[in-house]
Amino acid sequence: MNLTVLGASGATGLELTRQALARGHDVTAVARDPKRVAVPDSDRLIRVAADVRDPDSVARAVRDGTTVLSGLGNVDGSPPGVLIAGARALVRARPERIVWLGGFGTGVTAAAVGPLTRTLLKVVLKGDLEDKVAADTEVLAAGGTVFHAGPLTDGPLSDDRRALDVADVPRRLFPARVSRATVAAAMLDEAESGSHPGATVVPLDR
Repeated sequence: MNLTVLGASGATGLELTRQALARGHDVTAVARDPKRVAVPDSDRLIRVAADVRDPDSVARAVRDGTTVLSGLGNVDGSPPGVLIAGARALVRARPERIVWLGGFGTGVTAAAVGPLTRTLLKVVLKGDLEDKVAADTEVLAAGGTVFHAGPLTDGPLSDDRRALDVADVPRRLFPARVSRATVAAAMLDEAESGSHPGATVVPLDR
């Protein structure tokens, strides 16, 4: 498959890029500074510079017939509105499909966590919470799939990974942790299968 990884220089984007190459896919790794996409060179890898705040640069980076996997996230120092800008830029670029990374406990998964967690997320995320929900809504309306992951760890890829519909997620006081490797693998599974178009799913290690 032709896959495009947005935010490819970040921790999740790098994991998506590594695993996609390991599965034999052709990968376009998109980052503001493509030199920071720290994976070995490959004849199946293209590094491309683009900024989600410049929709034309994103459109140039998205090849015809590609599925886009987004590793974008809010990081300290990011200007407000990065996620919704990225989602809108991707939808405008009209890829084959979008597989988007969101946050568990926001938007449609808010009801799956306790009131304490919802309050904490509002305090910690502040304006980023609205950005996350708006970006998810944009992607879902375009038929993409949104992955709502709990707190990410650097643990190993789980052989028992699952991607559950929101209604099937066990209710917990705090979100279950999940390894970044497992999330990347679940997103790639979705890119390959297209099993959940227009839906939000939750990746779990087991």
